[in-house]
Amino acid sequence: MGRTSYFQRQHKPGGSSSPDPAIAEYREDQTRQAWEDIVSGQALADPEASPVRSEIAQSWQRSLNLGVDAKKQHSRKIEAEDDLHRLRRRNACLRRAARAAFSRLAPHLAEANAILILTDKDGVIIDAIGDHSVLDEGQEIHLEIGGIWNEDAIGTNGIGTALKTGKPTYVHAAEHFCQGVQSWTCAGVPIFDPFDRSVIGVVDLSGPPAIFRRHNIALVVAAAREIEIALAEQQREERTVLLEAFLNSDVSRPGNGVLLLDKVGRILYRRGLDARLHLPRPELAVGKQLLTLSAGMSDGDIAAALPPEIEADGIERLEYEGRLRGAALFLKPSPSPSPRVRQEETVRITPRPNVQEDEIVIIGNAPKMLESIELAERAATAGVTVLIQGETGTGKELFARLVHSRLTRKDAAYVTVNCAAISKELIGAELFGHVEGAFTGALRGGKAGKFEQADGGVLCLDEIGDMPLELQPYLLRALEQRAVYRIGDSARRPVNVQLVAMTNRNLRDDVETGRFRRDLFYRIGIVAIEVPPLRERGTDVLALLEHFNLAFGQRFDNAPLRFSPQVLDRLQRYRWPGNVRELRNLVERLHLLKTTGEVGLTDLPGEILETPDGLGFSVSGFDSGDSAVNLENVEAMAIRRAMAAEKGNLTRVAARLGISRPTLYRKIKQYGIPRD
Repeated sequence: MGRTSYFQRQHKPGGSSSPDPAIAEYREDQTRQAWEDIVSGQALADPEASPVRSEIAQSWQRSLNLGVDAKKQHSRKIEAEDDLHRLRRRNACLRRAARAAFSRLAPHLAEANAILILTDKDGVIIDAIGDHSVLDEGQEIHLEIGGIWNEDAIGTNGIGTALKTGKPTYVHAAEHFCQGVQSWTCAGVPIFDPFDRSVIGVVDLSGPPAIFRRHNIALVVAAAREIEIALAEQQREERTVLLEAFLNSDVSRPGNGVLLLDKVGRILYRRGLDARLHLPRPELAVGKQLLTLSAGMSDGDIAAALPPEIEADGIERLEYEGRLRGAALFLKPSPSPSPRVRQEETVRITPRPNVQEDEIVIIGNAPKMLESIELAERAATAGVTVLIQGETGTGKELFARLVHSRLTRKDAAYVTVNCAAISKELIGAELFGHVEGAFTGALRGGKAGKFEQADGGVLCLDEIGDMPLELQPYLLRALEQRAVYRIGDSARRPVNVQLVAMTNRNLRDDVETGRFRRDLFYRIGIVAIEVPPLRERGTDVLALLEHFNLAFGQRFDNAPLRFSPQVLDRLQRYRWPGNVRELRNLVERLHLLKTTGEVGLTDLPGEILETPDGLGFSVSGFDSGDSAVNLENVEAMAIRRAMAAEKGNLTRVAARLGISRPTLYRKIKQYGIPRD
């Protein structure tokens, strides 16, 4: 691919601004006359008869109302280097997320008469790359790092208008409000924070009018989405660190509601907040900016900064590797005692009236589980595509139901398709529908596909990794265009569907081997949820055991089973290759076979009684006179044996033991265990 594959090199800024044939609706003379009319105080013509696009006319009117000087020759800029340095440092996460997209496009920009620009939420340019001569020309109008390009500063332009409208925007030549920038064309696309969908910046492609092509805006949209995906990955890492810092803190307040705030003071996670706290739900919504958190704040400072209607029973600053990662707020405890399966461990999913399924719950308190639940709830709010990955039996379908249950529309559809259960010849018709006579066996009158059936709701594609490779481009097109074409029909049918894809395969590996399209992988993975295997969920095993014990006791009209300490210990140490489904089946079988007495080791199946992965050991050799020392010795031995089994790989050791990495590091230091 040559360097001019994205843009056709013509001439530099300041030359002729004759319209490109690709801009069918743009007329230079008519647009310039309309601009002269409006800046001279005349009203614009009737919108239907006006040569100016409605979004441009509206922006011109906003520029007039703001008092922007239409004769202005350049925008403002931040002059003080220290101020600019601080601004760029504040936007370090955004700049880091943009690196890959900018690096990918850099070779095509270098000699293509174009520049690519990144701005912050206020339209201040924080990075710019591209053709050096165009960068030099841009300095004359302050289209450079530090330049301020919101509508307040320079009127209608690709950056400022995209910020104002929150939509992809191109502004061409005389469509700019200020005369000094009318020898430029620009295409700006807002960048949305994956957490709360607020606009946090703009990526913009600028150059002389002759470079304009319709696909420019699509190119910039792709770059913006790539940046958002990188931001989402950064935020996932930050959430993991914050949750680990919280769960490894020494603070324990059973019965309290908990709010976790991220490093800027937004609510990242909420747990155990029910009607007994007497707080309006919107006040504590995930994503709400509760306060402005900074590194120098004490617990008292944080308490003083809280809204008056929120009273914290306790505050814990959360630090990790010497840096402030956020804070935990403990709200006043509920007056009633907590059940064995605590309220804060349960996410209840009540089925919508149009979904023929029972109420279900998600049980879990492990860090990875909490993160996955929170991600699913935010994905539902944002309306983005979701990829749910996890081993067989981990409960991926529960997260798809969770996304659906959190949609605003109460009658939102929920449609499921198992891509592995339908032949490759029929799956296209199943997804996209068909018209009468489209193929042998087509229904009389045709049939709507699953996309149309899920319009306004959730389409859940299970086993997405088994979708035929030749069908994947059509799925990608449906997602990109938000429309489908029935087989045998050329009519475009718009659909508004939130896609939830599930798989137990490693799709990234499938991409590398050519079994799954790379572009589709990135399109469906805007929010990627990893459902952890049961062996990595620590004490969740006991919480799930209690839940299934009560459920099957009610189903079979049995009293809840009692489990011996030896059984509970063995169940926690077992590797659970079948995950939650295997545990559920075990409890159901025990309720069928064991109606009285205590469940002992002899009641367990052979695979659970076998020593799990060489980690089992006897504690009989330790002195039982000091139980604390005895337990510490047992714990230290478990860590040493796990480290030997995993050849020192601490990530796998932590997963094997069901603890977080920071906890493992602390235990290694506590017991003086060598790491080599």
